[in-house]
Amino acid sequence: MLKVTLFGRKECHLCDEAETALRALQDRFPHELVIVDIDGSPELEAAYGVAIPVVEVGPYTLKAPFDGRDLAMTLGAARDREKQLESIGDRGYQKRLERGWRISGADRFAWWFSERYMLVFNLFVLIYVGLPVLAPVFLRAGIETPANVIYWAYSGLCHQLSYRSFFIYGEQPIYPRAAAGLEGYQTFEEATGLDEDALIPARRFRGDEQVGYKIALCQRDLAIYGAILLFGLLFVATGKRIKALPWWIWALVGLIPIGLDGGTQLVGVFLSVFEGPFWQTFAQFFPLRESTPFLRLLTGFLFGFTTAWFGYPLVEETMVETRLMLTKKFAHSNVKRES
Repeated sequence: MLKVTLFGRKECHLCDEAETALRALQDRFPHELVIVDIDGSPELEAAYGVAIPVVEVGPYTLKAPFDGRDLAMTLGAARDREKQLESIGDRGYQKRLERGWRISGADRFAWWFSERYMLVFNLFVLIYVGLPVLAPVFLRAGIETPANVIYWAYSGLCHQLSYRSFFIYGEQPIYPRAAAGLEGYQTFEEATGLDEDALIPARRFRGDEQVGYKIALCQRDLAIYGAILLFGLLFVATGKRIKALPWWIWALVGLIPIGLDGGTQLVGVFLSVFEGPFWQTFAQFFPLRESTPFLRLLTGFLFGFTTAWFGYPLVEETMVETRLMLTKKFAHSNVKRES
């Protein structure tokens, strides 16, 4: 039997006329009619508000204005399509058809997630960026086991170099390398006595009572995920109505600055290891440099904020489509259960 969905609202005479016409065609084109009121659903109002009444049957959609003849043609086309699919001997067709209208646990979860995905995303990012901040708090309190677990867990996700990370409870919030050229700060080597060119000790150093304790995420990563969380909260506060950032703005503002700051720093370090005229030629264009906390925070924030601005609205579009599909599916399932 054909599944027909009529989208409309109360006190809509065109919707009432469409319902009457559909019921009049019931004997000629047997169908299961479900009437969906779009009022109260932002997604339905956005999709159908200016076009109601809207009739959907199979792959066919009929928007106002239309009359009984248009409805008969649409129902006839849908019926002929259904008979053709049955006639070609596709054994899986009926199973797919029945499964398509049967409510499953996955459908219920999809509905729940489509409405609350931003809560899930924001909680995940909050936990992800919050745990590294708790690690030095635990060390200061003498609770070493959970602190060590956090440092270990994030060591595979971040370089955790001490001279590119923030410290709390110490004399300074940062202990940069001498190459950064920041005046007024003790360098990492001066404060700890560790060789700043030795990567492993700089990764493993977590702090002490004098210099403070290191946050388990570097400055740039902290800015990236903090910016993602900030945009996520703004996106929810605005009712998820912010449009997606154009990809070229994302590339220009988000990708290029972080690529230049981090990339030139990495290439300069790489070339400094090699000797000889060949490598020195390239080293002239990529001299050894150390970025500053300000640049790491700025480029990280821009990347994180624009990435979320580019991605979250696109996710919302997908979730809207999911809710629209499930609205029709739940409505038809309710009609079948009641009958």
